Amino acid sequence: MNTWQELSVAVAARLADISSGERGVFAAGVAERHLSWHEALPEDDRAPFTMSLRPVLNSVWEGVLGDSTAFAAVKRGVAEFMLSDFCHNDGQDGPEDAGEPAAAATLHAAHAYLFGCADFAVWVSRRAVDATDQHLEYLAEQGEDDIPDTDESLAAELQRQLRDLDLIANYSNDLRHTGRGLSVDTSTRLRAELRTPLSSRD
Repeated sequence: MNTWQELSVAVAARLADISSGERGVFAAGVAERHLSWHEALPEDDRAPFTMSLRPVLNSVWEGVLGDSTAFAAVKRGVAEFMLSDFCHNDGQDGPEDAGEPAAAATLHAAHAYLFGCADFAVWVSRRAVDATDQHLEYLAEQGEDDIPDTDESLAAELQRQLRDLDLIANYSNDLRHTGRGLSVDTSTRLRAELRTPLSSRD
């Protein structure tokens, strides 16, 4: 399995076979890496709509790690997006902000948590690939030297996702019950053992 396209298929297959709780954590981790990259851009390069989604993603994290009270905050964040001008069917004539890859990944992660569907987690994976490609374009625009090969970079993103899934699999027994809520001690442990490594951009 050498190409990024083959790796993308492998990620999708893994996501179809795991619990909704595991998919939620995967989606949160992938969205976190790319949202935090966006947050680290120079202020003039940050998209205001993307930046506004940080509270939603923080609530997604709380929910996927066992705090059932986070459901209301995530639902409210998604509803605000759905009722805003950023959710539209106007194509290129409408606002583009929600199509920014980190924003789209975050919104898909919220849906993955709310509804548990594999499709939303797969879309997070694919938006992360888009974000990686966009990052390379950004580096080129900034005149950076030694920009990584595109295919290799996309493959590296998907290999990282597969490693994330390997880590998450170690916690499958806990995560399959997150929908009903977990104890404070369990949530605290999962936050330390999952959120920190999954959020790392290294």
